[in-house]
Amino acid sequence: MTTTIFPSVAEVTKSPAFPTAIWQLEPHESGLLPVASERGGPVNISWEVHGDGPMKLIVGGSENLHEEVDKGCGLGFFKTAYQRQTMYFGHVRGSQYSVLILDNRGMGGSDKPLMRYSTSEMARDILEVVDHLGWTAPQQLNVCGISMGGMIAQELACLVPERISSLSLICTAACIENTSSFTENMVNRITMLLPKSLDRSIQYAAGAIFPTRYLAEPDSAIVPDESVPRCKIPSGGYLKFKTNFERFAAQEITKQRDTSGFTKSGFLLQLIAAGWHYKSPEQLKELGDKIGRQRILVLHGTDDGMISTPHGRKLIEQLQPGQALIVDGLGHAPINERTQWFNELLETHCSLAERLSGRKKNDKDTGYRA
Repeated sequence: MTTTIFPSVAEVTKSPAFPTAIWQLEPHESGLLPVASERGGPVNISWEVHGDGPMKLIVGGSENLHEEVDKGCGLGFFKTAYQRQTMYFGHVRGSQYSVLILDNRGMGGSDKPLMRYSTSEMARDILEVVDHLGWTAPQQLNVCGISMGGMIAQELACLVPERISSLSLICTAACIENTSSFTENMVNRITMLLPKSLDRSIQYAAGAIFPTRYLAEPDSAIVPDESVPRCKIPSGGYLKFKTNFERFAAQEITKQRDTSGFTKSGFLLQLIAAGWHYKSPEQLKELGDKIGRQRILVLHGTDDGMISTPHGRKLIEQLQPGQALIVDGLGHAPINERTQWFNELLETHCSLAERLSGRKKNDKDTGYRA
């Protein structure tokens, strides 16, 4: 069997595309909101809204969560991790969508208090931001959560089920369980404890998040050009990397070089929150009853090396969503691996929920009826 050899950190940073890995998408609104004043805070949460359309979409996640423990390369997402969805919904379709992205406590531009984190507390942080924005109408929020973000999305939906228009749970779980054999479990734990260089850390995470074949393929990102509203185009434009691995590595390098935004303590506190997340079958049934199962989508891949497929199957079994997809060959980050397909899937699901709420006639209808 041929072993794929990926470029080093030094080689990736020398790529002409490296300075353009993070897209300069200008938000319509942004801020730093103090939340949790009565929950041990205040904690400042960094948030952005892209687009000014009537459909309210919240996208959140954490791509590097492993069922044993993180495979070494940053549990937390920065807001820029969703730049492909931010551009698609908040810029190209910005007249239809208002897209909220934020840094959860412990990451990016948000505060990193040394205290116990939980997915329920992070959901309450988001709810305070949403309330601040005035997104308080019934069945108004289209919530999409990926990995740990899917856990936070479950908690948010439990807090305000009457305000959820759609709920999309992507590559996530009701709780993290060990689904590997004893031998695999021990190997994972030993490997996790071994010190890693940045090169090894990124390659290890990439191999768990994405199928190897995807990493070796040419860079599939559709980069912004002059046609994208509110996007600053650098001199020479946004460039393509040679492979998908190089693009992933460039974003990870950029994140980990931000020593104020990415800290070991923030990572560990988020890890604890994800590890302790738990929603019982009874809670999930109640959630489905209150929101309406047609409004719920659960997606998982058979090649997910972070949260194994049995977690997705169990979530589907307990929640009984209107749309349940176990996709053959899909890894842990469909937002990158199958961007166009995923964006269209999410767009269709949001449109379905809008129609259920009487606000949109069909997928081709770009008008909005409040």
